[in-house]
Amino acid sequence: MSNTLFDTAPDFNQPIAVLKHCHDRIRKQLTTLDKLPAHLAAHGADLEAQKAAQAVLKYFNNAAHLHHDDEEQNLMPMLQATARDADLALLEDLVPGILADHAAMDQDWLQLQAQLDTIATGASAELSSDNVRRFCDAYTAHMAREEANIAPMAKRLFSPEQMAQLGSAMQVRRGIAPALPTSQVPEQQQVPVHNTVADGVVLADLRLDYGRASLTENDVADDPIAQFGKWFDEAMHAKVNEPNAMSVATVDAEGRPSSRIVLIKQFDARGFTWYTNYASQKGRQLGANPHAALLFFWSELERQVRIEGTVVKTSPEESDKYFYSRPVKSQISAIASQQSAPIENREQMEVNYEAVAAASGEHPVRPEHWGGYRLEPVRIEFWQGRRSRFHDRIVYVRQADGSWAKERLQP
Repeated sequence: MSNTLFDTAPDFNQPIAVLKHCHDRIRKQLTTLDKLPAHLAAHGADLEAQKAAQAVLKYFNNAAHLHHDDEEQNLMPMLQATARDADLALLEDLVPGILADHAAMDQDWLQLQAQLDTIATGASAELSSDNVRRFCDAYTAHMAREEANIAPMAKRLFSPEQMAQLGSAMQVRRGIAPALPTSQVPEQQQVPVHNTVADGVVLADLRLDYGRASLTENDVADDPIAQFGKWFDEAMHAKVNEPNAMSVATVDAEGRPSSRIVLIKQFDARGFTWYTNYASQKGRQLGANPHAALLFFWSELERQVRIEGTVVKTSPEESDKYFYSRPVKSQISAIASQQSAPIENREQMEVNYEAVAAASGEHPVRPEHWGGYRLEPVRIEFWQGRRSRFHDRIVYVRQADGSWAKERLQP
């Protein structure tokens, strides 16, 4: 009844074939599982039943979840970032169902697992035929849907670089990616440092090879604001997590840098705008040194945009327009918080909020210390991740006459 788990697998340079191989191994275990209730009814938890239960447990406990992670963390996000038009519409229809299937099958497995554990030791012959049938039917239909839609789309859309990236991620997940042996590390470098994360993974080995796209001088627009708009639209289209989040880096009077994440609220030919408390740390630093740098990082698209320039305050009219477009509770928060100033505890913050809410009612007034900043760019760099860290970098530099000059930078 049992099926070996040690059959020959395709190489990870063919990741879609590997995923199909995983499906085939799952089908073998489902066949074993499907036969087990009848065998138990006829023979009890004999040695053959125990071996069958052990084989099914071994696969679904140790290997099946890796296949789900391959799909959820790599395959489907990569497809969503690459697909367009009808392909994207199909993914929007299929992916929620696939994720729901994973969750439902995981729950069904927990019920079967408890019964299989006792069968595997010969302690019990109890196994729900209904649970087995539901689990097998759900898994079989799920795999058929993926093989009919997801796998062919990946084969058709993915570039060789994307296939390599997917295969690399799958290897890392299974712990078979090569790592530098300690014996090859120079002795003087073998000092106690915090260089590992969960499961003993070495920080220096945490890397993914990029390969979803390329960027050439002919690909980009002549105007960097137009190019930023194009990439921003693509980030929105790919459902990047908070594509409007950017790091704002400033320096203090001693030249010491600090950075934080804020949300961009507008960009146009004038520059890139966000809103904040002028008395905050960044506000004070910008008051002393109005030069800053912005950074957008869209990991799902393997892209970043670096923007440098001079920062000016937006007009009171612009600040009013945005302030009064915010929810009333957000307006109250902006008034109640002395941003970046110390406070004793959360309770005092709540007291301050309630006091402002009581005084302001439904119509808070924008305080003078709260408003917008606009970075007027002088340098904008577009970075596209490529394989082997040989990235594409195109930079625009504003000229004295206001035009932009662009050139490629080495990675």
